[in-house]
Amino acid sequence: MTSAAYQVTHLDALEAESIFVMREVVAELERPVLLFSGGKDSIVMLRLAQKAFAPGHIPFPVMHVDTGHNFPEVLDYRDRRVAELGLQLVVASVPEALASGLVREPADGTRNRIQTPVLLEAVEKHRFNALFGGARRDEEKARAKERMFSFRDEFGQWDPKNQRPELWALYNGRHHPGESIRVFPLSNWTELDVWHYIARERIELPSIYYAHDREVVERDGMLYAVNEFLPARAGEDRFKARVRYRTVGDASCTAAVRSDADTVEKVIDEVAATRITERGATRGDDRVSEAAMEDRKREGYF
Repeated sequence: MTSAAYQVTHLDALEAESIFVMREVVAELERPVLLFSGGKDSIVMLRLAQKAFAPGHIPFPVMHVDTGHNFPEVLDYRDRRVAELGLQLVVASVPEALASGLVREPADGTRNRIQTPVLLEAVEKHRFNALFGGARRDEEKARAKERMFSFRDEFGQWDPKNQRPELWALYNGRHHPGESIRVFPLSNWTELDVWHYIARERIELPSIYYAHDREVVERDGMLYAVNEFLPARAGEDRFKARVRYRTVGDASCTAAVRSDADTVEKVIDEVAATRITERGATRGDDRVSEAAMEDRKREGYF
């Protein structure tokens, strides 16, 4: 009698690795937090955290670095999901930082760049020493340089030349007071993997991720939704288009893509056919320079 060969699917292997990383962090570090914006990657991380610590509750809070320029659909989802799971939500507020003088409003009105000091202040205030982030190595060049555990010094800064080895999936969480670790459980996932996992787990997402009609303007080759944070400029044509969002962030710099993909299966087909990363296609703030993301991460960005 021969036993059936034991097989682990690609998604099962990715899930197991991510769960292992989350458990290692909780075992090694005292005050972890999960960065949760209501975006698809952080939603997947939340599902992984549920599985990692079931049947118990998720043993750490979630934090949103809130620019104040949110898509309403995403903010509503964030609040509802946090309430459903009974999680503690920490909001690091950019509008409050502007009011207190910690940061200044950028001339172009885009607040992504000024998230960094707000994040670092929240980390210091709550004494978080491990931050789970949803970065994936396929989304942007600088992301691919980081390890699963990304060490940050007492100023929150990242040095890409000073990273710790992770041979045999052994992770070093040692740190001095004031230092912290950014942890990326989705490091080996791709955008397509994330969507396949969403389909398999039947995870609900904000409606903005699926095709819908929205008033937009075309700017620098990208379609931006017209809203209170991004009004149409003089001479720009406003028009209705059928679009969806591949990534969600600051509504003043996140663009949509033309799409008829209104189901998860159609989105998977669409993502499988594209050759442009989601950030490259839809994030205007990443077009500042070739090293825009790396510069921000050196300053302390997650």
